[in-house]
Amino acid sequence: MIEVDQVAPARKLKFYQILYVQVLFAIAIGILLGYFKPELGESMQPLGDGFIKLVKMIIAPVIFLTVATGIAAMSDLKKVGRVAGKAMLYFLVFSTLALIVGMVVSHIVQPGAGMHINPATLDQKAVSGYVAKAHDSTITGFLLNVIPTTIFSPFVGGDILQVLFVAVLFGIALAQVGERGKPVLDFLTALAQPIFKLVAILMKAAPIGAFGAMAFTIGKYGIKSIINLAMLVGTFYATAVLFVVVILGMVARYNGFSILKLVRYIREELLLVLGTSSSEAALPTLMQKMERAGCSKSVVGLVVPTGYSFNLDGTNIYMTMAALFIAQACDIPLSLGDQILLLLVAMLSSKGAAGVTGAGFITLAATLSVVPTVPVAGMALILGVDRFMSECRALTNLVGNATAAVVVARWEGELDKDKLHAALEGEAPAATDPQAIARVSTSQG
Repeated sequence: MIEVDQVAPARKLKFYQILYVQVLFAIAIGILLGYFKPELGESMQPLGDGFIKLVKMIIAPVIFLTVATGIAAMSDLKKVGRVAGKAMLYFLVFSTLALIVGMVVSHIVQPGAGMHINPATLDQKAVSGYVAKAHDSTITGFLLNVIPTTIFSPFVGGDILQVLFVAVLFGIALAQVGERGKPVLDFLTALAQPIFKLVAILMKAAPIGAFGAMAFTIGKYGIKSIINLAMLVGTFYATAVLFVVVILGMVARYNGFSILKLVRYIREELLLVLGTSSSEAALPTLMQKMERAGCSKSVVGLVVPTGYSFNLDGTNIYMTMAALFIAQACDIPLSLGDQILLLLVAMLSSKGAAGVTGAGFITLAATLSVVPTVPVAGMALILGVDRFMSECRALTNLVGNATAAVVVARWEGELDKDKLHAALEGEAPAATDPQAIARVSTSQG
């Protein structure tokens, strides 16, 4: 049996048929509708929520099939632990760097200075819901929650880490039974084809989802709400860009690729995240794209889903920056000890934050609940613009996870550099065009 990859003759798409162009237009129309017809824009929320639910529906089988088949195909099971260990080391280093960058920039720019807010005048009721959720999110509870109630419950609940946990264990078990498990492996490999085809079908609804989510955001919160806190929002966006271009850019250059070309390669996913404010919406296609860019299936399966809980660069920048903004706005001086405590608590509380809207705000509440110097009620100052910053958090997280997949794959010797070069230079078929790749299987005796 010989498998031959053939690239079908590229059919020139008209500009309006390209997915990222459609998403971009949908975002623009959503902004206009939300601005000129706020009530109508706010009523579009079900379109955005519906699309995110559609994608979440397919995330569990995508992760399970990718991870389980990737691990089962490994001849050396020690490699699973090695890849996971390297990924965690990478996540720890760059999450910490993101926290420090957010803190340093806040000290330099001082976005909250001069506001002179009296903490006693702040309305704590406005953030009480987030604080309650934060109190429920303990480290022990988070670790225990990784273990599902049954082997099937993760597929019902949709918890990414629980699905990953079951997939890793099942993949190891499948690898250990050897030839007897081959029919099961063949079945799962075959099942992956219609599942990923389903992903391609669902992505056609991305413009509708992006339109609905953006129209709702602008209609409900209004563009004017950004103006009052433009310094914080602008500083946060500039810092996130700085982190991606400089820090991740240096990492990419050291590992033999360009961060700007990687960003261009995943532009469809980035626009989808921008429209929906949820990095989970882009998870299935991001995994496909990283495989097409030369990263092995096993590395992608372990690094990308895990990164959604442990590699949150954008969320980490936001947490230290927001905490210092509140302290500056309330004229609260922070000692070096306070700032180190803030850094350590933020490092722990950020782990396990899902890539969904509002998770960053909840982890900020968890951090401030432990650091008594900064009042939790101060979160009310940034509640109005948090939604606008959540897009940037999700975008930065997505770029960070794509970078991590390439770096860990290279460390493991599981990176096809020719495929990576072809993908980043635009020579590889786009992941969103299922007709661009034809796989031909021929039998020869």
